[in-house]
Amino acid sequence: MPSSKVSVLIPLRNEQRNVGPLLASLKKLTYENLEFILLDDGSVDNTKELLVKEINGDRRFTIIEGKPLPAKWIGKVHACHQLSKEANGEYFLFLDADVRVHPDTVQRSLHAFSKNTGLISGFPQYPLRSFLGHLLVPMQHFVIYLHLPVVLANHTRWAATTAAHGAYMMFRRDAYERIGGHEIVKHSLVEDVHITREIKRHGFYVKLVNNTNTIICHMYETNKEVWDGFSKNLFPGLGRNPFLVFALIIFYLLMFIFPLPLAIYGAITGNLLLMTPLFFTMSIKLSIDLMTRQKWWLFILTPFSVIFMLMLMVYSMYLGLFRRGFTWKGRTYQ
Repeated sequence: MPSSKVSVLIPLRNEQRNVGPLLASLKKLTYENLEFILLDDGSVDNTKELLVKEINGDRRFTIIEGKPLPAKWIGKVHACHQLSKEANGEYFLFLDADVRVHPDTVQRSLHAFSKNTGLISGFPQYPLRSFLGHLLVPMQHFVIYLHLPVVLANHTRWAATTAAHGAYMMFRRDAYERIGGHEIVKHSLVEDVHITREIKRHGFYVKLVNNTNTIICHMYETNKEVWDGFSKNLFPGLGRNPFLVFALIIFYLLMFIFPLPLAIYGAITGNLLLMTPLFFTMSIKLSIDLMTRQKWWLFILTPFSVIFMLMLMVYSMYLGLFRRGFTWKGRTYQ
């Protein structure tokens, strides 16, 4: 029985540092029925030249030139929309340029699909380099596992219980086309979450998998990239709702920051019982970090990670409410 064709679709904008490792990773994929479509989205560095060099005549790869960004579209969303129009597969695997894949990624992803599954996604493993990267990037896993009921996310069509990571999203083609593809979320800065909700609203299931053993994402390598990336995503990801932001600030202050001064006071006064809340909150972070293959010692930084996350949440809200705009990849969005 012939295997299903899978289209691997990757937008690239000023990704010259990632082209070589990305292409080397893709070429090691062991699934046979693949096509790779790469879109150069107006890069002003050597992305296009490096793509041609690294592909080196491999006929599985196609490079397309991105069209000018239309009004009211987000850059990455428009790039993904164009990629989907060129794809011939029964499954669409969207990857970011900073991703590195395990050779068996496609087979494992296909195996995760059941009859009514429209989308597979997951939060990858993150190599950490910068100071803010160590503090904030692993918090993506922490927030998802702390707040999202994964059983409801994977086994119901309730759109509110969704999560996805745009660096790795694999759609069944018919599900993708039924919702209208990326065009339906053309204005979204958190298109991964919003398109996932559309999949559920159209009667499909979404499966969130732990793919930290198959996908590595070199996300936000510098402090500035971390700051700009999270600033772009946090407030839009919370529905631009200031009341939700304030509620989360109170929750995290009480649950994950207040235990630190309480523990210090307990240590000074000899009341070791006051140190229990801090050990409890750190144990939550430790268990999630171990499960998602992060550095084990990051749990020690839990209160400081939360402090920086709340600072970024407030800053992101400021950008959104005062119409300062969210900047990423040389483009500014309102």
